[in-house]
Amino acid sequence: MHSAGEFDRRGLPETTALQILAALALCHFLNDLMQSLLPALYPLLQQGFALNFSQIGLITLTYQVTASLLQPAIGFYTDRRPKPYALPFGMAFTLAGLLLLASAATFETLLLAPALAGIGSAIFHPEASRFARSAAGRRHGFAQAFFQLGGSAGSAVGPLLVALFVVPRGTASVAWFSVAALAAIAILVPVSVWYRRIGATRARSEASRATAVTLPRRRVAAALAVLIVLMFSKFFYLTSLTNYYTFYLMDRFGVSVTNAQLHLFAFLGAAAAGMFFGGHLGDRIGRKYVIWGSILGVLPFTLALPYASLAWTGVLTALIGFILASAFPAIVVYAQELVPGKIGMISGLFFGLAFGMSGVGAGLLGLLADHTSIGFVYRVCAFLPALGLVTALLPDIEPHRRLTPRKA
Repeated sequence: MHSAGEFDRRGLPETTALQILAALALCHFLNDLMQSLLPALYPLLQQGFALNFSQIGLITLTYQVTASLLQPAIGFYTDRRPKPYALPFGMAFTLAGLLLLASAATFETLLLAPALAGIGSAIFHPEASRFARSAAGRRHGFAQAFFQLGGSAGSAVGPLLVALFVVPRGTASVAWFSVAALAAIAILVPVSVWYRRIGATRARSEASRATAVTLPRRRVAAALAVLIVLMFSKFFYLTSLTNYYTFYLMDRFGVSVTNAQLHLFAFLGAAAAGMFFGGHLGDRIGRKYVIWGSILGVLPFTLALPYASLAWTGVLTALIGFILASAFPAIVVYAQELVPGKIGMISGLFFGLAFGMSGVGAGLLGLLADHTSIGFVYRVCAFLPALGLVTALLPDIEPHRRLTPRKA
C-alpha cells in the first residue's frame, strides 16, 4: 500500500487519491447544479420582472462573460501564485450570487447575481481541475472524467429541481440552494488543506519531470489551434441537442413535452456515461486515439439522424451523446500534457471555451432555426464531426508520457 504522497522513481505521483477525487466530483456536481439554476429560472424571471428577450440575453451574456473569459486568466494567475484555498473562496461568490438572485428586486440586481455566480464558476473549474490532476496519480484521464462526471450530473439535475421546488414557490426559494454552496465550502476546506500539504508537492514534481519533453512553441500553438477546432465541432453539435432537441422532436414527430424531455434525459445520461468512459479509455490507449474515435467516429450517426424515425432518433442521439462526450476529458488532459506546468491556465482555457462555445452556439443555431427550420439545423450540424479529420495534425506526445504498468 502506498501513501497519498508517495512518488515513483521518476518523480511521478504513485497513487490516485480517490477520496480527494470523490470530493472534487461531488463539489463539481453541487457547483454545476447551482450554475444551471439560472437558465431554468428564465420563465419565472421573465414573468416576475416583465423582461424582454434582449434583457434575458443580457443576463446570459453577463454570466457567460464572467464564467468563460475569466477562467484562463485565473488559471494563469494561480499557475504562477498557487492559492490552495481558492476553491472555497470561489464557492463563496456562488453563494453570494444565489442569495442575491433569490432577493433581487431590480434588473440591475439580476445582472449582478449571475456575474457573482460566474466569478465563482471561473475560479472553481480551473482550480478544481488542477487539484484533480494532482490527485490523479498516473490515471489522469480517469481523474478528469470522474471530475467532469460530477458536473454533468449537476447540470442535468438542476433544472429538474427548479421544476419540482422553485416553480411552485417562486424565485425566493432559490435561497434554499445556498445549503448546497455551504456544503461545498465545508467539503472544499479539507481538500484545500490536502492540496497545501500534499497536492502542491505532487504538482511540482510532475511539472519538473514534464518540462524535459516540451515541444517547440510553434508546434504547441498549432496543436492548441487544432484542439480549439475540435472543441468547436464538439460543442456546437452538442449544443444543437442540449438546447433544441426537444423542439426538434415535437416539431418533427409531434411528441408531447414530457416525451421530448424523456428523450433529452436519455441523451444527457448517455453523454455523462460517455465522458467517464472516454477518460478511462484515454489512460489505456492514448488520448489522441480517443479524440479520433470520438469526434470523427460519430459522423455516420449525425448524418443519419435527420432522416431517422422516432425510435431510431432515440437510439442515434444516445450513441451520439455517448461517443461525442468522451472527447472532452481526453482533450483537456492532452492539452495539459502539451503545455506542462500550466495546468490552471489550460484547464481554464478549455473549460472557458466549453462555456463560451455552448453559449455562442445556442445563439447562432437559434437564429438559423428562426430563419430556416429546426430540421435544417440538424442537417447542417450533421457535418460538424467531419472536422475531426484535423486530429491527424496533433503531435504524438503520449509515448513520452506513457508509463510502464504499475507493479503489484
